[in-house]
Amino acid sequence: MAINFNANSVFNLKQIPADAVRQEVGGLLINGENVVFAFQTVRDQLIFTNKRIIAVDVQGITGKRKSFATMPYSKIQFFSIQTVGFMEMFPDSELYIMFANGFTATFEFKGNVDIGMIGRMLSAYVL
Repeated sequence: MAINFNANSVFNLKQIPADAVRQEVGGLLINGENVVFAFQTVRDQLIFTNKRIIAVDVQGITGKRKSFATMPYSKIQFFSIQTVGFMEMFPDSELYIMFANGFTATFEFKGNVDIGMIGRMLSAYVL
């Protein structure tokens, strides 16, 4: 499923090291902007920097065509997080974001992702 800010949700995001972010994203970063968290589906990536969220949607069979969408934290109207339940067989957590322009995004994270840390980071940038 493609990652963008006008689709209902993205599933199975797995955390990856910040240095594993697609090289093309480096050209989008401004001075003083750093990758804080990075996640990936099979081909797509979701990147949280200290300024915004960047979605990389890899398109086509070869994956050479990519679509980049960004949303600055200043445009977040509100967000909510759902933590992993106790002793769940398949732990996952969710992040729901409503942007001021009406876009909503729901992201489902698989595995041992510290969703609380993401929530604290968003709070620091939004409040």
